[in-house]
Amino acid sequence: MTIILGITGSIAAYKAADLASQLVKAGHEVHAVMTRAATEFITPLTLQVLTRNPVLVSLEDEKQSWKPGHIELADRADLFLVAPASADMIGHFAQGLAPDPLASIYLALPRTTPVILAPAMNGKMWQHPAVQRNVARLAADDCRFIGPAEGELACGYQGIGRMAEVAEILAAL
Repeated sequence: MTIILGITGSIAAYKAADLASQLVKAGHEVHAVMTRAATEFITPLTLQVLTRNPVLVSLEDEKQSWKPGHIELADRADLFLVAPASADMIGHFAQGLAPDPLASIYLALPRTTPVILAPAMNGKMWQHPAVQRNVARLAADDCRFIGPAEGELACGYQGIGRMAEVAEILAAL
């Protein structure tokens, strides 16, 4: 199975390394696509080594070919997984905005490609009416959500907002 693994700007981005590794070990072809904010938490090189594929961070990364890489990845995807999915990216997906390769791939996916989002953010952000409207819109568009989980958050709060554990995400796939 060809899996697009989206990684957004969240402290939970470090879990994407384990997730990518586990998916590759299970025999999947994994293509990591990171937002610029995600590169502040984990390096593209880490994911490139784990997936054995180039990592797409910006549309400028596509200069090696005449064919838009984000369209090619969207066409090849058997599954589109974003873990962690930030409030920002959830908003971009819900509003149909494509400022980066990850959102562009989402918009270019065939409607039959399963989309799974594993949110990670502060609990107040998760519970904000705007985020909940975006989640409801994406759920109506057949996106599936895994989490968020409850527990200690990176900001020091306790509550909902943690990205689901890698094992839970793998089990859901």
